[in-house]
Amino acid sequence: MYKVRPFHRVGVEVLAEQLPTCMYRLPNIHRRPSPAASPPPQVGAMERREEADPSLQALETRQEEILKRLYELKSAVDGLSKMIQTPDADFDVTNVIQTDELSSLSTNGADLDLMLGKDYGALKDIVINANPSEPPLSLLVLHSLLCERYKILSAVHAHSSVKSVPENLLKCFGEQPKKQPRHEYQLGFTLIWKDVPKPQMKFSIQSMCPIEGEGNIARFLFSLFGHKYNAVTSTLIDSWVDTAILQLKEGSSKEKGAVLRSMNAALGKTSWLVGNELTVADIVAWCVLQQTGSANAAPANVQKWMKSCENLAHFSSVMKLLK
Repeated sequence: MYKVRPFHRVGVEVLAEQLPTCMYRLPNIHRRPSPAASPPPQVGAMERREEADPSLQALETRQEEILKRLYELKSAVDGLSKMIQTPDADFDVTNVIQTDELSSLSTNGADLDLMLGKDYGALKDIVINANPSEPPLSLLVLHSLLCERYKILSAVHAHSSVKSVPENLLKCFGEQPKKQPRHEYQLGFTLIWKDVPKPQMKFSIQSMCPIEGEGNIARFLFSLFGHKYNAVTSTLIDSWVDTAILQLKEGSSKEKGAVLRSMNAALGKTSWLVGNELTVADIVAWCVLQQTGSANAAPANVQKWMKSCENLAHFSSVMKLLK
């Protein structure tokens, strides 16, 4: 190891060897500073230079302005929060929904390149796996609606995981027109009957994780119509879809009864579950009532609403599968 020259102690004072004069000196940390000792002049000069630095002063001024603006924003937010009262549980959003401009199903569809991504030279394919023991009726209704909006190449297949599939499920898309070259279609819609616990969907086979659940897939398919809803309407639609799947379909008899009463109250105010236009909430709820066999026990307003659904050709085509 390298050798260090020793320190020498004389009484209480530690004397060090003299350092080279080419280096700057520091105060002796072993010596007690006297009360009257003043900081080295070099340090004071440096502080004065920093205080006089215009760039540092500009930075401090900018920081003060930012803090002042943040304080003003905080005061404004606090004032607004005091103006907002707790919403009433019986708040009626019917007027809000009626003023919302709901797009009709007869308008032009959304831009598929914007919705699904642009892929040159390839058809946009939607592939759905579903169990034939529990057909996702809402997806069949939505397929029928999408066929009116887009040029769709439809196909139904049976996976090797299922032993047999009823003939009506293999022809659930009805009679398909004569197939044209693949590049002339806008969208591919493939339904595979497979032994899966719940419906699964992919529209980008290589890079996408599957969307699971009939309600989630129905929301995605309905978004392809390009409707624009306000926040209140979108929340109510999602709420009805979740209620139909989680309570009306999978809940207890007490929960099902509560949902039917809520539907009856809502349909007493509007023609459809959310506003005066058909939404994915109506499609999913109607299909769940058909699947669970709760249609016959539904209240009067729900019965009338179900008749309105069945009068539409897209629902009547699904009725053939239930016979």
